[in-house]
Amino acid sequence: MNLRNCSRCGKMFNYIGGQPICEPCKKAIEEDFQKVKAYIQENPAADLKKIAEDNEVTTKQIQQWIREERLMFSESSPLKMTCEKCGDRILTGRFCAKCKASMANNLNDTFAKPKPAIQQPVKQDKKAGMRFLDT
Repeated sequence: MNLRNCSRCGKMFNYIGGQPICEPCKKAIEEDFQKVKAYIQENPAADLKKIAEDNEVTTKQIQQWIREERLMFSESSPLKMTCEKCGDRILTGRFCAKCKASMANNLNDTFAKPKPAIQQPVKQDKKAGMRFLDT
């Protein structure tokens, strides 16, 4: 049994894995997420501070949901994140589509099966081989 303190409320709970947050706090975070999601759908032009203030959620938490690709904003939204690799503007996640594709290709190339090496036929030299002495 692995007991830990919840990083949000401080209560002890049985830690299984993932974020060190107890079940009641996880449910509260999920309710906050649903509230923010509904607010964004009703107010697509709201900025990050306004969303955070009206929903009593930290801007850091909203940014985490964006990075996790749980929240996505429209093209007309003033909220835009930047790709962590190239700096392009993105609507959700950590990387733009171009960088995601590039990383996926690099990963596929890394785990590609090695091609068998082609063996060159050994050349037979007529003078090579066993020699016998004339007696």
